Amino acid sequence: MVKTLEVSERAPGAAFRFAAKVLAALALVIGSSMTYGDTWPQRPVKVIVPFGAGGSTDAQARIISERLSVALGKPVLVENRTGASGAIAAEFVARAAADGYTLFFSALPQISTVPLVQKVRYDPLRDFTPVSMATTNPFVLGVPVTVPARTVGELVDYAKARPGQLNYATLGSATLTHLAAVQFLTRAGLQMMHVPYKESPQVFAALNSGQVQMFFGTPLDMLQFARSGKVRLLAVSSEARAPELPDVPTLAETYPGFRVVAWNGFLAPVATPRTIVDRLSDEVAKIVREPATTSKLAAIGVDPLGNTPAAFEEFIRSEAPQWRAAVAAAGVRPE
Repeated sequence: MVKTLEVSERAPGAAFRFAAKVLAALALVIGSSMTYGDTWPQRPVKVIVPFGAGGSTDAQARIISERLSVALGKPVLVENRTGASGAIAAEFVARAAADGYTLFFSALPQISTVPLVQKVRYDPLRDFTPVSMATTNPFVLGVPVTVPARTVGELVDYAKARPGQLNYATLGSATLTHLAAVQFLTRAGLQMMHVPYKESPQVFAALNSGQVQMFFGTPLDMLQFARSGKVRLLAVSSEARAPELPDVPTLAETYPGFRVVAWNGFLAPVATPRTIVDRLSDEVAKIVREPATTSKLAAIGVDPLGNTPAAFEEFIRSEAPQWRAAVAAAGVRPE
């Protein structure tokens, strides 16, 4: 009886001491995390861009990173890592330390379409923490003036009367210009021949000459094409009309619910401290909405957004079925 009594009296004390140690350890971890987030950054931050210098994604990254350097009080340096349609850059960031010093300024393909059409050594949903979708841009449906259609409905009627006789241009198989067109053709029930080109000037020449009868390009490209007087803009692929093209209707006005929008945004390696992710998200949202920044982004044909990590992640997940369906409809198989 005595022995049993001694054990029962000591047990609560032992349990209390164990619980106290656990709580102290948790407090240390939480305190360290808060301190780490509060003191970040203590050195330059790298922003990895998946394309070469001079393109739209690179230009956006540099515009935003310049202002981010001021906001964070440390240099934010853009580094271009090209190759494999951006997969090399994505893999590099996915394998980087989750300490807030390596960020990915991704375009939509590296997360939503490239992993569907080629073998990659990263998981777009598991290896990254979304920070903020910085910008978006729709695609613009254009036709040469030799095509008599002046509305989407007229284009559909014109194409249906000529099944398989008309051509549409893209900037390559499985690119967004290709997948945007495929989604429209699928929705409208049209058959057209795919003609891929390597560069925008080649598409411009093909449209001007009437070799191709349709192209889905970025607003910046399509505005340049339209100024030639040989290309007519019929619709934009966003839910709302584009600010720079207020007189051009949306495809959703003809096909309710139709939406194809490209984006660029910041992601971090998975497990990056939440305090860092939240601060970055807040800063990016402020920066892209600054009038001076908005003006610079508009000049390269993109619209500012700056959403939260949760909203960014939800957007990526919600659009995944759409891009899977587009790749399947395009008949593109993984390499």
